[in-house]
Amino acid sequence: MNAKYLLIILLLSVGLVSSCSDDDSFTTSSQHRLVFSEDTIKLDTVFSNVPTPAKSFWVYNKSGDGLRCTNIRLEHGNQTGFRVNVDGTYLGASVGYQMGGVEIRNKDSIRVFVELTSPYNYKEAAKYLEDNLLFTLESGITQRVNLNAWSWDARLLHNVHIKKDSVISGEKPIVIYGGIKVDTMATLTIKEGTTLYFHNDAGIDVYGRLICEGTAENNVVLRGDRIDHMFDYLPYDYVTGQWQGIHFYGSSYDNELIYTDIHSTFDGIIVDSCDVNRLSLSLLSSTVHNCQGYGVMATNSQVLIENSQITNTLNDCLYVNGGLASVNNCTLAQFYPFDANRGVALRFSARQYALEILKCQNSLITGYADDEMMGEGGDSLTSFNYYFSDCIIRTPKITTEDSLCFVNVLFEDIKDTLHYGQKHFMRIDTDSLRYDFRLDTISPAIDRGNPLTSLPLDRNGIIRDEKPDIGSFERIKNN
Repeated sequence: MNAKYLLIILLLSVGLVSSCSDDDSFTTSSQHRLVFSEDTIKLDTVFSNVPTPAKSFWVYNKSGDGLRCTNIRLEHGNQTGFRVNVDGTYLGASVGYQMGGVEIRNKDSIRVFVELTSPYNYKEAAKYLEDNLLFTLESGITQRVNLNAWSWDARLLHNVHIKKDSVISGEKPIVIYGGIKVDTMATLTIKEGTTLYFHNDAGIDVYGRLICEGTAENNVVLRGDRIDHMFDYLPYDYVTGQWQGIHFYGSSYDNELIYTDIHSTFDGIIVDSCDVNRLSLSLLSSTVHNCQGYGVMATNSQVLIENSQITNTLNDCLYVNGGLASVNNCTLAQFYPFDANRGVALRFSARQYALEILKCQNSLITGYADDEMMGEGGDSLTSFNYYFSDCIIRTPKITTEDSLCFVNVLFEDIKDTLHYGQKHFMRIDTDSLRYDFRLDTISPAIDRGNPLTSLPLDRNGIIRDEKPDIGSFERIKNN
């Protein structure tokens, strides 16, 4: 073989061996340490005996030489409920909740996953849980990553079937899996101060009757069961589609939702077609917010909606599809942040069913779009009756014969593209998804309600004064 080529091969071989030697060297110097992407893993507040989603972090070796972990272990073993997987190996009972001989070469890394199923603490308040994941190096140095969470005991209910009159109440959280079904001849009452946490497959199907007896001080709260965070700034509770919402079927009448907070659902409330001569739903001093479908969709039914906030939905906030609807002192605001192709604040239609009457008073109908109200008429033989009085509506000004159906209505200036409809409210923050639909001082809704038709109390139980405000919230004038 040519001596020149032999020399080249020899040099390459020496370089390769040298490279491998460098990569395979490991140090026992106490000056060399691991670097963690996070030194504390917080699992937020969790429900006792319910597995949490996994969180992960990276373990980096940036020391300049290889490092061996002679031991990686949970400091308290299996006492706190934390579960750890290190680079594909589960630290379970079979390995004594520890492992050894983990090599991390220079400029390399491993990934660690952490979950928690906390034990019951048998207390009303949440209990703080803590453990440490310890990394002991060949040098004898021990580094740690702290694991912590708050554990909250909850009642876990699966596939609840209400066959007779029943009451749900309690200060402890109640987690629902598989949903609640209320039979035709049964009434389910949910008492004030009760919070139901629904898993993502769960909702309430009402064939009989549902009564939520919240108060201004202690609302009934219906929400999703994720109480952790998607990101540091974003709780899952602020994300749409966390549970399935409430569905009132055609056999269901005389339902009452009073001081009830419904949020982060797919559809908030669905009311099926039924006998329009009977009242299907009274939604009073309540909130339906942040829905991945409709806020409230009432189809060929009779509904009463007063002092309620219906806001931020992918489809329409309120859709009256025929039937009869009375709306008074409500805030319908469409600022849905997750999709620009969102519905409107109010839609009413006679295309499928006769719209016997939609009566809307003292209500604020607004949002991002130039037109937040859509009326869809049927043929000349179908009833299409509506009446608006003492409202503010973000829609082009009505100047035709339809103006007889709009009495003392302020049509928002759609040329105001700087503030849109958000000028009315205390906070519309789409970056952090924080919203406060109480009236700001600059809102023209202040003092514009009709004292003869406005309701005596607002959404929060505040007494309306002699110059009531439009919408569901009365601004406290001396603040």
